[in-house]
Amino acid sequence: MAIEVRIPTILRSYTGGAKVVEGTGDTLGDLLTDLDSRHSGLRARLVTDAGALHRFVNVYVNDEDVRFLGALDAKLNDGDSVTILPAVAGGAFGFAAAAAIAQHKLAAVATVADGEAGRRVSAAR
Repeated sequence: MAIEVRIPTILRSYTGGAKVVEGTGDTLGDLLTDLDSRHSGLRARLVTDAGALHRFVNVYVNDEDVRFLGALDAKLNDGDSVTILPAVAGGAFGFAAAAAIAQHKLAAVATVADGEAGRRVSAAR
């Protein structure tokens, strides 16, 4: 059973630069074990020592999030497509604001989510 796996740029050092690799397995866990046999170290970047997917990795089977399909126990079929995406967070504004606050040049104003409405919180020195 051939399953196509799309590899993000950050993990391509494990696949010799390949954007797409093929593997086999009845479940996502089996597939990752199979891939690790040919791309050593890849599974460890995706699965914790406790045997769960890392929080910062998103995996999709045919565009469905595996967290809703059984995670590593998600069933796979011949011809399925698996996409691995690293979670992304942060932004330039956060870094600029933190630097300005650290330099005492700015009173920090942040919007804190409070249900559907926002609540403004100020912190000044």
